[in-house]
Amino acid sequence: MATTTATGTRTIARLWQDAVTRDPTATAYLVEGADGWHEVSWAESGRAVEELAHGLLALGIRKGDAFGILASTRLEWTLFDFALALIGAVTAPIYMNSSAKDVTYVVEHSEAVGVLCEDEEQRAKIGSLSVEHLLTFGDLDDLRARGREHALEDPQAVDRAAAEIGEEDLYTYIYTSGTTGPPKACMILHRNYFTMVDEVAQVEDFTLQGDVMLLFLPLAHNFGRCLALLGPRMGYTIAFCPDPYAVAEALPAVRPTVFPSVPRVYEKIHTGVTTKFGEAKGLKRALIQWALRVGRRVSELRQAARPLPRGLALRHRIADRLVYAKVKDRLGGRLRIGVSGGAPLAKEIIEFFHTLDILILEGYGLTECTTGATINRPTQYRFGTVGPALPGVELRIADDGEVLIKSGTNFAGYFKDEEATQEVITGDGWLRSGDVGHIDDHGFLTITDRKKDILVTAGGKNVAPQNLENALKMHPVVSQALVVGDRRPYVAALITLAEGVARDGAEPEVERAVEDVNHELSRFEQIKRYTILPRDFSAEEGEVTPTLKLKRRVCQDHFSAEIEGLYSNSPERSDGTT
Repeated sequence: MATTTATGTRTIARLWQDAVTRDPTATAYLVEGADGWHEVSWAESGRAVEELAHGLLALGIRKGDAFGILASTRLEWTLFDFALALIGAVTAPIYMNSSAKDVTYVVEHSEAVGVLCEDEEQRAKIGSLSVEHLLTFGDLDDLRARGREHALEDPQAVDRAAAEIGEEDLYTYIYTSGTTGPPKACMILHRNYFTMVDEVAQVEDFTLQGDVMLLFLPLAHNFGRCLALLGPRMGYTIAFCPDPYAVAEALPAVRPTVFPSVPRVYEKIHTGVTTKFGEAKGLKRALIQWALRVGRRVSELRQAARPLPRGLALRHRIADRLVYAKVKDRLGGRLRIGVSGGAPLAKEIIEFFHTLDILILEGYGLTECTTGATINRPTQYRFGTVGPALPGVELRIADDGEVLIKSGTNFAGYFKDEEATQEVITGDGWLRSGDVGHIDDHGFLTITDRKKDILVTAGGKNVAPQNLENALKMHPVVSQALVVGDRRPYVAALITLAEGVARDGAEPEVERAVEDVNHELSRFEQIKRYTILPRDFSAEEGEVTPTLKLKRRVCQDHFSAEIEGLYSNSPERSDGTT
């Protein structure tokens, strides 16, 4: 394998080449097979990426060409992404659970010359779309073989391609939902993501060489992608879990030291543990209550960075052995830190885990700043906040409370949408986050509201409610619709009837309207439940503006009981990410 590094000091090609030459025999990845989990070394990974890169060059893929990846969180995804980066091509990730309509949009909008699909089921979503190179994972061995032939003919081809990549060159598009209209393509440069992982690497004890990270987050999302890039930067091992529903089985098998997740997984574990604790009787119940009291006191002292008295430390060790360890075992038994991102996690849940001697760190960011802007530290955390700024990141609160971000990670803009770019980047280079918050005297940021109307489900997926609401209002029986689902397991809707439509006969028509809207949507966007309100939203009640735009917070307050009803006494309908 060639060892020449890219000339750009902050390129993903350089990041990868440095990683595979640092400790070639170390374990880079863990992959589950029919007979258990298998180790993949940096040398094996480097050879695969080199061969794939040569194969892509043999296909005629060149610097600046966009290439889609439509697949779950697997080793093949990551290796193909690095192969594209090594020759200067641009990855255009597509969510595995995207509808055919959404797949078509990303492929066409990104002007992709090819798409790598996980299997034939995903390939079918391409339909009759004209794509020059359409591959599945089953084609990768042949591509590698072609790459080996190409390397014999021109051994230095990949090195030359890597050397031509500059820091300001485009590395990837990441598609993120807008308030209205189709998704926007964030243009992320090589230096953006290199700087991003370098900033995280500077956070003391956040990730360490020798760590094992279980990764199930979608690689089409900036959170998962960042962690996949941080692995080569830090030298830790990534265990891929392509099926989010298999996380519970993977945790004790992999025994990770770091576990990044969307809030929903932690919420489910919290519900299971508290339910089991609540069912305990007699001495067992008394032991649990004692252990929780001890844990709460230890948590208080640790949050205040105060030492533990000797007696309390002894009681804590006993409580750990008798109570906490049983919960820790569900997470593999050796977890150093859990990381929560993609959506807010309730402070009460973080505190509960800390009582059980499990530290979950919450951070904050957005795709436009290449993932993260803040993170709580293993030795410096305040629950209920999203932590202080990452090294190299500046934060400022605008006069209206909006959080502004300045960093080398700020993106290059939206592809083919200069107007939208100008709306989020100020003249002096600050990124408008769209979120409202405040910074305390110690630099910890608290997010209090969202200026933009994007919903973030408990699974960490962004959903633009106005798109769904406008589609519902196209049906004659519907007057208004309010789509909800922020921090919730699925999307739901409050629907009001058009004037003169009787409620008794409207139910089948409303059901049909919802089905019609869902038909063209990806699973995570679909409206899983709805309720018909007894009246329309009105200006008299302060629920709509003079131009008839909904005041979301007021509407949600006025119909809070109906919203809670949409999420109670029903089986959870997952969006496929948890």
